[in-house]
Amino acid sequence: MSHPEYPSVIPLLPLRNGVLFPGTVITVPVGRARSIAMIEAVGQDAIVGIAVQRDARMVDPELADLQPVGTYARVRQVRRTGERNYQVVLEGLGRFSLKTILHGKPYWTAEVEHLHDENADPTEAKLLAGALGSRMREKLQEIAPDMSSSFGQWIELLGRGDDPGLLADRVAAALSLDTDKEVQVLLTRDVSERLRLVSRLLDEAITLAELKHKIDSEVRRGLHSSQREVLLRQQLRAIQKELGEEPKSDDLQALRERLDDAGLPDEARKVADRELARLEAMNNAHAEFGVIRTYLEWIADLPWNKRASGTLEIDAIARKLDADHFGLEEVKKRILEHMAVLKVSGNTRATLLCLAGPPGVGKTSLGQSIADATGRPFVRIALGGVRDEAEIRGHRRTYVGALPGRLLHALKKAGKKNPVVLLDEIDKLGNSWMGSPDAALLEVLDPEQNRTFTDHYLELPFDLSEVLFICTANSLDTISAPLRDRLEVIELSGYTLEEKLHIAKDHLLPKQIKDHAIAAGTLTVTDDSIKTIIRDYTREAGVRQLGRELTKLCRALTLEIARADEGKSPRLHIDAADLHKYLGKPKFQSEVAERTAVPGVATGLAWTPVGGDILFVETSRMPGKGSLEITGQLGDVMKESARAALTYVRSNANQLGVDVNFLDRQDLHIHVPAGAVPKDGPSAGVTMFTALTSLLTGRRVRNDTAMTGECTLRGRVLPVGGIKSKVLAAHRAGIKRVVLPHRNARDIEDVPEDVRQQIEFIFAEDMRQVLDAALEPAVLPPENLAADSPRAEA
Repeated sequence: MSHPEYPSVIPLLPLRNGVLFPGTVITVPVGRARSIAMIEAVGQDAIVGIAVQRDARMVDPELADLQPVGTYARVRQVRRTGERNYQVVLEGLGRFSLKTILHGKPYWTAEVEHLHDENADPTEAKLLAGALGSRMREKLQEIAPDMSSSFGQWIELLGRGDDPGLLADRVAAALSLDTDKEVQVLLTRDVSERLRLVSRLLDEAITLAELKHKIDSEVRRGLHSSQREVLLRQQLRAIQKELGEEPKSDDLQALRERLDDAGLPDEARKVADRELARLEAMNNAHAEFGVIRTYLEWIADLPWNKRASGTLEIDAIARKLDADHFGLEEVKKRILEHMAVLKVSGNTRATLLCLAGPPGVGKTSLGQSIADATGRPFVRIALGGVRDEAEIRGHRRTYVGALPGRLLHALKKAGKKNPVVLLDEIDKLGNSWMGSPDAALLEVLDPEQNRTFTDHYLELPFDLSEVLFICTANSLDTISAPLRDRLEVIELSGYTLEEKLHIAKDHLLPKQIKDHAIAAGTLTVTDDSIKTIIRDYTREAGVRQLGRELTKLCRALTLEIARADEGKSPRLHIDAADLHKYLGKPKFQSEVAERTAVPGVATGLAWTPVGGDILFVETSRMPGKGSLEITGQLGDVMKESARAALTYVRSNANQLGVDVNFLDRQDLHIHVPAGAVPKDGPSAGVTMFTALTSLLTGRRVRNDTAMTGECTLRGRVLPVGGIKSKVLAAHRAGIKRVVLPHRNARDIEDVPEDVRQQIEFIFAEDMRQVLDAALEPAVLPPENLAADSPRAEA
């Protein structure tokens, strides 16, 4: 091939990718300002230098950024492709060595030196070229399918073989190698070495081409099958249209897209594809069509991989809890500790909190506050009265109208896989022939198992490990032991008078004023009136009834506002004296002084599922033959406590100042009022003993004193539970002194500080200490007391 005289200084065009070999033609896009300036300046048929950049990202390359060997090129054609973009057709002419870049404006120019091929053994080079040309002609269509349009031209070029070095360059250009390998060929000046290198690269290309051909064949076979399926579906749509049936492919396509977007795990994806294939092959009038469709819609709607991007900022959670709930400091502290562990450890396993306490203390609203503070969705599941296991785990799809259980319903409603789920009234679950719901909850609330919770309807494992479970209960006694073992219990005992006052002023009353459209600042309710409502119109551990009474008050005031003449503002200043007008007569009054006005009546403290309460034990004697009557719907344990108390009195009659033979001519009757309410437990033993001793000695029980504790036959006072709830009940009833077992002294720390300051605590180890603290001095000798001494009515 003849060459013109190559200049030593030429315009330079750097290429980001690709190599121009001598004897080949390429088309390159030109977009850089300097490259455009060069193309516009030199014009067609000019000789330019082509150099390859080491880094394609370089915008303004220097000498060190270019490969040391480049290619002389003739500009064959220039085409404008945009306002400032060109495509240039270049023909490679020969190699040069890049010496230096002279200047870079308005375009690059370079000083170069022409490089001749090195050919130490021409015979060897011709043999290598012949073998390479033959192999290339055999495999050209396989390894370079883009050359098929000019196949004849390439066969002619390869057939000449007049220049072995040029043949190596042309074959390298035809192989569509990556830039690094093309540069390697360009830098090789020895013709024999270049032919060997290209032969090796040709073998690699042939191997890759054969592998690609095999893969393409397999893909084409699959495409033929899918094309056949598409054709059949088109025919099916045409048949359905002729029959007047609604085509369903578009609808099912939307369902398929929903399943694709659901982020299903592999097992769920496999089941969904299988059921969707069945659905697509089924007539929509088929009885099972709706069943399968509903099942797939449930799979698509569940949040398999969607999480709420909430936060576990401890200070934010604390502020939210303080804003929504007054008091409950210990409860808030426990919740914050739990959240802190969750944040620091990064453990996503399910959190199991159980808020146990009487109604109206804010258990449900605490769950809502936690959800709001952490930025998670909140879902409440009411479990009260649930007796069917399928309510938790779902129905099997073999049943008509089958649906998933309440857990999956809640997750679908939340739309995220890490919501706050409140299992409300977990202690109200029931058992029946339909199964045990609390047993079904064992897997849900077990952090080791709920990662693969399986609903009977879905029959696929669903991950519940990121759900924040919060349970609420009034009593832990009715919860099965295995289920209770999985819960971290936080007890809420109730509010004091001062806490209720703050809750009413800061939360309940402002809400009712807003709900009843009473103008802000026009209603004033004094603290004394709120305390009167708390004391005389409600008797509860929580504030639910207090909220109802405030609602009743605001409703009555709204009526006055509605009836008022225009321009005349009704009186909206409420004090304690006005409550009778709006709320009626008081519902509660202190019975302690009245009940204990005679010997034989003692005030005890009891725990109930709705909070602590005071409990009166009344005793009476009458002529008889020594029998003991016990009434008040008492349980077996409470009856045994009464008998044990009587035994201790008889065995210690002399020390107590009681006639030893009092049972020879008298009968005794022990009664606990509120006979319609079942009562049981050992903690009334001390109260029964005190009441019997009071009756037989004629010494009245102090009306400001209440007591609790279990009594043994030898007079020991044993500890009991529920101390905080019982003390709060005594405080609500106006009790000033409380007698407790000595071993319950540590439980006083749980009682709010303001209550501790208002109550005197007496800790007793035996019944002597109880009597000394509870009984007044004798007024009448016991033998002068009538057998039918008056007592308070039951």
